[in-house]
Amino acid sequence: MDARKKAATAWLRQQSAIGRRAASGAILFNIAGTLLAIVQAAAAADLLRALIVHDGQPVMLAAIVFAVAATARALVTAAADSAAFAAGAAGRRRLRSETLGRLLSIGPSLLRQGHSAHFAGIVVDRIEALDGFFARWVPAAQMALIGPILVVIAATIADPVAALILAACGIFVPVAQAAAGIGAAIATRSQLQAMMRLESRFLDRIRGIGTIVLAGRTADEAAALRRSADELRQRTMRVLRMAFLSSAALDCAAAVALIGIAIQQGDLILHAAPGAAMAAQSGRALFLLLLVPEMFAPLRAFALAYQDRGHGVAAAEALIALPAGEHDHLQMAEPPSAAPVTVAAHGISVAFEDVHLTWDKARGPALDGVSFRLPAGGVLVLAGPSGAGKSTVIEVLLGFVRPDSGRVQLNGMDIASIVPQALSRLTAWIGQKPVIFAASIRDNIRFARPEASASELAEAVRLASMEGFLADLPEGLDTMVGEGGFGLSGGQVQRIAIARAFLKNAPLLLLDEPTAHLDPATEAEVFESLKHLAIGRTVIMASHSAQAHMLTGRRMNMAAGRLLAGDQQRGVA
Repeated sequence: MDARKKAATAWLRQQSAIGRRAASGAILFNIAGTLLAIVQAAAAADLLRALIVHDGQPVMLAAIVFAVAATARALVTAAADSAAFAAGAAGRRRLRSETLGRLLSIGPSLLRQGHSAHFAGIVVDRIEALDGFFARWVPAAQMALIGPILVVIAATIADPVAALILAACGIFVPVAQAAAGIGAAIATRSQLQAMMRLESRFLDRIRGIGTIVLAGRTADEAAALRRSADELRQRTMRVLRMAFLSSAALDCAAAVALIGIAIQQGDLILHAAPGAAMAAQSGRALFLLLLVPEMFAPLRAFALAYQDRGHGVAAAEALIALPAGEHDHLQMAEPPSAAPVTVAAHGISVAFEDVHLTWDKARGPALDGVSFRLPAGGVLVLAGPSGAGKSTVIEVLLGFVRPDSGRVQLNGMDIASIVPQALSRLTAWIGQKPVIFAASIRDNIRFARPEASASELAEAVRLASMEGFLADLPEGLDTMVGEGGFGLSGGQVQRIAIARAFLKNAPLLLLDEPTAHLDPATEAEVFESLKHLAIGRTVIMASHSAQAHMLTGRRMNMAAGRLLAGDQQRGVA
């Protein structure tokens, strides 16, 4: 945990440097606001002095300066808020784009590391929590140093003793906030962890609501959600208590500074000679008293933003925990030293050469020395029990994972050297549970190639043999379906996936248990469509279906991540 905290702190330090550049406008506007506040205080002091000595002309001048400074300060404050908002939005947009791209490049293998709701929470909530870090904390951290220095300099010019009182009380605030901040950081981290657990549990239960109702566990699950929500409430209250403690320390320091300067300046006024000297001392006292809130305003903003830093630390720990670095096989291959290449999309040969890959050392290798060659236009059926490594072969070819050792080649080129866009264009994939979006059937098919023409879409529908069930739907291709294909049968969902593959027209077709969970009759119909889809394409199918023989081609058996001895020899022949 300490190593993770250090990594999170280092990551935040790097983000702070980027954030300072983005928030430079907000920082400059805040500096200008502090200088205008000092000008306002000086104008108010001159106004008081002029009123005491009954000097009309300086009164008008001081009033005009005060009004102009107040107006300018209001405009500068609005500009600072706008610049801070823009900095926060830019930081979130950059991180969300980077994180989402990273998750997409890792692919489905990411779900071996955690719940989908957890990763969704990182992309949405954790990065959203960084808004305050970029928009408030970064400018406030700079102004907490610059603002008080400017005020102390102005106070020193007026009265060095009063400036010393201000500086002493100002130094006390960061010390008190550091003590409270340790507890706040722990409380904030705990709060976000409780929020992530609640999100994961809630999404899980929504997905499985049918099972919960049928099992008669509705009341139990509602009670469990209530307990999780109550835990989140308690941890949120702890965060607020720590925030109030930090605020109390700042208010105490400000009160001490105000009282100290009032007593010191009051004594000077009492000993000043009547007339101009007393008027000047009274104006100086007012100037110094008006500087007290300006001294603590940046520190107050810093205190309020300290919680945002705590959210930033918690978000950083989640972001740096995403698979990367030592988990290279869980992410898209990093660009090799040589320039990345593309592959000709007309006929794809596939070769595995002594490929090894291990997800978890405790569970043994997923692929253990797999070697085979498949010529362009060939068909390979990988058979074997669940956990044999069939799907892992598919994931390697999709580019979602990188082998620990060995080589995978497409048309003689190492798959790691192929740019991801090119690899995506030349592969089509159909799994046992195709992803169907909450949209029309037409949009779900077009997802494979949005620019496809109406005639190309119609041909893909025909080749996938979808006309039969489309005729029974109220709006045909424009019928809306629910998330995950809700409202469609398993066979209909598979036909949409087959239509996607026809529309994409990629030369390499990867099939991962495409007929799992289908009844025999529907399975036979789907295999008939797949036979037409396989024509002219290189096909690798992972399946233990008894009807897999309908795809004419080579069959190789796998077990425990290995090709069985006879198949291994035939595969490299």
